[in-house]
Amino acid sequence: MMVEELLDSYIIEDIGKRIAGDIVWSKDLAGAFRKWREMFGVSQGELSREMGIKPSVIADYERGRRQAGSELIRRYVSALISIDAKRGYRVIKELVKMFGINYPFILDMRDFKSPLSIDRIIKAVDGILVNSFVSDKKVYGYIVTDSIKAILSLSGMEFYQMLSLMVNRAVVFTKVTTGRSPMIALKVAPVKPPVVIFHRPVRLDPLALMISELEGINVIVSTKLHEEDLLKGLKSLLAES
Repeated sequence: MMVEELLDSYIIEDIGKRIAGDIVWSKDLAGAFRKWREMFGVSQGELSREMGIKPSVIADYERGRRQAGSELIRRYVSALISIDAKRGYRVIKELVKMFGINYPFILDMRDFKSPLSIDRIIKAVDGILVNSFVSDKKVYGYIVTDSIKAILSLSGMEFYQMLSLMVNRAVVFTKVTTGRSPMIALKVAPVKPPVVIFHRPVRLDPLALMISELEGINVIVSTKLHEEDLLKGLKSLLAES
């Protein structure tokens, strides 16, 4: 999947978060600003125009004369990515390779601005909760996985990398038949999501339901007709959070 097709995707968002995190984590905040601007090949003047501020302000942040807050860092990184988009994502393409985050089996992945309850998730996906309990755990985002592609392409190491993406997120599996395989995989996993959503399974395997009860994972069956409808429903939660 080409990066050009993913401008509004989880990959761009993920890269932005990694860059911002690197800046925040750095002991030399000013140097980190300068490092990423130069990595993107952007001048202070070009960046200032993209951000709508004076070049001297950029220079002050990069010399440590001003202290940056989280909003300024977000705008700084967003401006770098926006400029790179106009250049055909030359730097973003390299970062995708370097970070290794282009999973072909992930259809979408987002974080909510604030955590949501499970009942709001159920409503968004036209879901049916099949458990005997309702977890009081909050959901901080979601990840949508094509189960067939995941089975065909996931290596052992990639599976554990994927698990790290599930923390506090609702995990959505599309193209499932019974839900048995995903639940067996989650049973032995050290990290478990609070919610699993199956998109229109042919039938729900009793073992899958039993595992969800034992592991305390709420299972929701989405009745959305198409995957596109499911994705739209999930994205509607971004505005609510």
